[in-house]
Formats: sequence, structure tokens, C-alpha cells
Amino acid sequence: MQTLTFKRGVHPPDGKELAKDQPIKVIMPKEGSELFYPMSQHIGAPCDPLVAVGDHVKVGQKIAESGAFMSSPIFASVSGEVVDIRPMLVPGGAMVKSIVVKNDGKMEEIEGLNEGKDYTTMTNDEILAAIKNAGVVGLGGAGFPTHVKLNPPKDTPIDHILINAAECEPYLTCDYRLMLEEPERIVRGLQIMLKLHPNAKGVIGIEDNKPEAIASMQKACEGIDNITVQPLTTKFPQGSEKHLIYAITKREVKSGALPASAGCIVDNVDTVVAIERAIEKGRPLMRRIVTVSGKGIKNPGNYKIRIGMTLRELVEEIGGFKEDDAPVKLIAGGPMMGPTLYTLDVASVKTTSGLLCFTKDEAYIPEERNCIRCGKCVDHCPMGLMPFMLNAFAIKGDGEGFVKHHGLDCIECGSCSYECPAKRQLAQSIRATKKIEAGKKAAAAAAAAKAKAEAEAKAKAEAENK
Repeated sequence: MQTLTFKRGVHPPDGKELAKDQPIKVIMPKEGSELFYPMSQHIGAPCDPLVAVGDHVKVGQKIAESGAFMSSPIFASVSGEVVDIRPMLVPGGAMVKSIVVKNDGKMEEIEGLNEGKDYTTMTNDEILAAIKNAGVVGLGGAGFPTHVKLNPPKDTPIDHILINAAECEPYLTCDYRLMLEEPERIVRGLQIMLKLHPNAKGVIGIEDNKPEAIASMQKACEGIDNITVQPLTTKFPQGSEKHLIYAITKREVKSGALPASAGCIVDNVDTVVAIERAIEKGRPLMRRIVTVSGKGIKNPGNYKIRIGMTLRELVEEIGGFKEDDAPVKLIAGGPMMGPTLYTLDVASVKTTSGLLCFTKDEAYIPEERNCIRCGKCVDHCPMGLMPFMLNAFAIKGDGEGFVKHHGLDCIECGSCSYECPAKRQLAQSIRATKKIEAGKKAAAAAAAAKAKAEAEAKAKAEAENK
């Protein structure tokens, strides 16, 4: 079968040989250890605690939620006592209000935790409610609440549900292992999604550097008419939503629009398994598969952990760092898009996909030099932007010029920095300016909405007084 791909992009060394042959291993938090549950592990409104210091919680108990539609509840992944509610560092670098639970080691579960249902007997509203109540979010990216993604506006027909199995980030292999070890669960999760959109067909997109995964998923899909496996050309960022959609359907998602506008829904492999667990197993999202890799760790591999464990505890439980070649750089996620960590005292969250432990040789980046106007960043930008210009606007603090040249469309993939011969910190400067300008845009929208509401209230009051 022909492999499909998108325009531009880059080909970094994949580094997957360190962990790809390591089966998923379960790592449980130690008795007496503290687990941290940040109130914001998703796109949308942060949650509010439902528990207080001194409360006893059980596995599967909802401990935080928000009344907002765009949000996702949080569940205890161990049993124990709530010992504090305080700010905790998360992989993105922010300090986020978190519930702290001291693990009692008993793993007591709430009643009815494993009561699954047959999705074929459920209504669409019941399926969506179950996914929402299980706290399922996108596990391959920013944590978009899955119940929102699966429920686009009624006037937006969906004809493709695409499963992002590309795992294009170098070093990461957790999705690869899932496809080898639990392919049937991925297929069942996709079938649940297809029930919500019966006119859609499911396509599982896998890069062609994973032939074993392609064969595994093809076997699991045998006899299922509305699900196919599509090999993709190995290229970064093949797993980006917009680029996966273009590769498979040749449709382009317009600036500022969601994938649903192109008739597509895109979800990550582990997200699909989380959907299956929520419906058929009756279990909320409490665990996460993490690739720990790099030449600085003693035992690279793929580990299933409880959400809330610190990365320090994870590293200690799998044997720690190498003494003779200790890491000098730690990255949460993949090397292209993951943020650098300055400590392991970080809470694992729903979107924690990897921890890379790079030695001096792996982490080496030449010193930044002046831009030579070679245009390589433009040639390789998958969004068709001009990163060198956006970098100049960022340095000058020219937010207007940054927005005018479509800086908010940057997907922060890092392809520009990777290809830059001068090793300019293009992606870093663009990412920082994008956050500033996106914040301004959100603040302006909120102010406009407030002014509109006040004007409507005033007009209503004046009408009632006449």
C-alpha cells in the first residue's frame, strides 16, 4: 500500500531503538509516597477540588471537577489521605494548584468501579456522558477534552475518524508498544467512536518505520469494513492533527479552525484505549503509559504508571540514572516539542507521554549564531510560515507584526529550529510570543463578551422601565 504524507517537514533521527523492544511494564507508587493531582490537566476550565485536607479517598474516586463544558474531571489513582492542597510543578513549567494524596498502599477502590457496559446498547448521549465522566482527554497532545471533540456542532458532519498512531516524536515508543500488545482494545475504542458518527470511516495512520505495528493493527482490523490501516511516510510532524488530515484525506484545515470543519476527528492511540476502558471497563482515566529513554537512564523502557506519581519516583523505581554517564538534560515528552525540566519533582499528568534523559553528547546543541537568511526554516515549516521573520518580531516585541504574519498558526513543532544551520532559537521565541499574543486575544474576547452582556442587560432594564 502506498504511504501518504504532507508538505514539507523534517527527518530527525528517531532514537526509538532504545525503548521500542521493551514491553510495557507496570510501575506502582510506593506505600507512603505522595501523589499530586493538578487541577488543570486539559485544555479548558481548571477543576475545583471536591475533597479537603484530612479526607480519605479511594481509587477511582472523583476528587476534582468543573461545571464548565470545556473541562475534564480528575480521579484519585491510589487510596489514601488528602494531606495538602498546594501549588505543584507540572511538566510544562507552571505551578498549578494540586491535591496531594499520601498513598496508603491498600489500593482500595470505590464501589462499582469496574462496571462496564455494552456500547451497542447505549445511546450516543450516554456514551458521550460516560467518556466525560471518566475524565478522558487527548493523551497525545494538549489534552483537549475528548467528549467535546467527539460532539461537534450538528451542522458539522464527520466522515473520517483518524487515529494518530504515527508517534512521530523521536524516542517515544509507548503508542508503538500499545499497538503490539493491545491492538484489539484500540479497535474496540475506535468502534465506539464510530457508533457516534455512523457515516464515518475509521483510519489508523501509522508511519512506515513501524512495520510490526502496521501488521498488528491490520490483523486486529480483519473483517471490519469501516476501519482501515494507512501506512504513512516517516516524517516529522506526521502526527500533527492538520498534517495527518492532509496526508490521509488531502483536506486542509483553515487557520483557526478545528479538524471537525474538514469532516474529521483525530485522536491518539492511547486516548482510544482510554475510551474503551471508560465504556467497557467502567474505569476513569487514572493511568498513563510513559516512555523513559535516553542514554542517561539505566533501564530505558515503556512504563504504565498511575497519574499523579512524580517523575522522581518513577526514575527511582526503574533503577535511576547511570552513574558513569549521567544525564545533563531532562525533557518531558519528545525532543522536538517537549519542555526541558530543571527538576524531577514534577507531577505526572494525563498528557505526560515521556521522560528523556539525555547525556552530554545527546543534548549537545551548537552555540546560536546570526541568521544567514538561508530560508531552510521556511522550506521545512509544515505550516508554510516564515519562522525567521516571526523570530525577528518576537525579539523586537512586535506583537502586531507577529500576528499579521500568522504567528498564531505555529504548531510549535520545532522543525525550524532543527533545520536552522545557525541554530537560532526560533521555536522557543515563537512559542513565548504566541502565548503572549494568544493571551491578549483571549483577554480582548472576554472584555468584548462582558461589554456585550452589560449592554444587553442595560437595554433590557431600560425596556422594562418604559
